[in-house]
Amino acid sequence: MTQGTKLFQDALAGLDGLDEERFAAPSLLPGWNRKQLIAHVAANAEAISNLIHWAATGIETPMYRTPQVRADGIAKGLTLSGQELARWTRESADGLAEAMDRLSGKQWRHEVVTAQGRTVRTTETPWMRAREVCVHVVDLGTGVSFADLPDDFNAALTADILAKRGMAEIPGALAEAPQPEVTAWLAGRPHTLTYAPDLGPWL
Repeated sequence: MTQGTKLFQDALAGLDGLDEERFAAPSLLPGWNRKQLIAHVAANAEAISNLIHWAATGIETPMYRTPQVRADGIAKGLTLSGQELARWTRESADGLAEAMDRLSGKQWRHEVVTAQGRTVRTTETPWMRAREVCVHVVDLGTGVSFADLPDDFNAALTADILAKRGMAEIPGALAEAPQPEVTAWLAGRPHTLTYAPDLGPWL
């Protein structure tokens, strides 16, 4: 989570100073521009912070009160400047990290409910956040690829997506392909595996 957050914030630093038109350019995620994607990542930190609050206090606090709240967070990005988005991303990520640091061992074992309705232990929340920042930093289209992500992250994400897609293993010749390319393929992101079937987007 920490490595992915740094990668994402470094990518934003590379965008800093660009005119707003380029900052709002399409991302690699179909139908999303960069501002929407950045706002989603910033709002996601706040949403996971809600789960941390739930674990810390025992007060049921959903990630998003309604699906509309999630949509509003993404739409908010279109109203902010690049600098405002970068600040929101940084502050929300810092707030999440600080809230996590305050949890006791017992609180980490508390159960919370994700936006998809899954009941999980709070110990899963850093992985939830790692997936968001690591996959979406690639989606920003600033030059970061799955090959730039930690090897253990790609391996864990591959296992995670295989399970969620109901696949027992990586099929055929794809099992011998480079791990970052396999992870990108499974995630429905651009890859170089021309012989791989289209799986559609994930996350």
